[in-house]
Amino acid sequence: MWDDRYATDEYRFGTQPNRFLEDCASLLPPAARILSLGEGEGRNAVYLAGLGFDVTAVDASAVGLAKARQLAQERGVTLTTITADLNDYPIEAAAWDVIINFFCHMPEPERAPLHQRVIAGLKPGGAYILEVFSPQQPQFGSGGPTTRDLLMSVEDTRRELTGLDLRIVRELIRHRDDDDPSTPLVAVLQVLALKI
Repeated sequence: MWDDRYATDEYRFGTQPNRFLEDCASLLPPAARILSLGEGEGRNAVYLAGLGFDVTAVDASAVGLAKARQLAQERGVTLTTITADLNDYPIEAAAWDVIINFFCHMPEPERAPLHQRVIAGLKPGGAYILEVFSPQQPQFGSGGPTTRDLLMSVEDTRRELTGLDLRIVRELIRHRDDDDPSTPLVAVLQVLALKI
């Protein structure tokens, strides 16, 4: 499905990074090794690579990752890409300073085991940065999943990320494009969690 959706010259979600990621970037350790899950067409991974981080982007869509490599080349940065289903991707234990996950929606029976691998994959002091649609999203009709199992709440976060220090965990309503108040409203969950 995603190969088909990405099979266009246009970047479906744009080429600018997620605002919450930008807000968190100044907190990241220098020369961090970063793993991006469900990266798609590369907007967040390329942004982080542009800040000098060592970034690996994982996605099930080879088409999306080809566009990510193209974007990285256009911006003169290096990006490692891996085509893999996140259900099968073995996150190396205690190997990552930062793991990010933006709008990669999985059903809870798949998401919870992935989060256990995320926790194990972080180095001590490492950060997990997440933004996904929250259970309120369907009422806005502005895209994203409509089934509750694919949406994530604060309560889900506390249950699935046990063992991480939840520095930020909040559900909020924002515009799809933070810089454009004419864009539709979306309901999201934002998380910044540290492995102690």
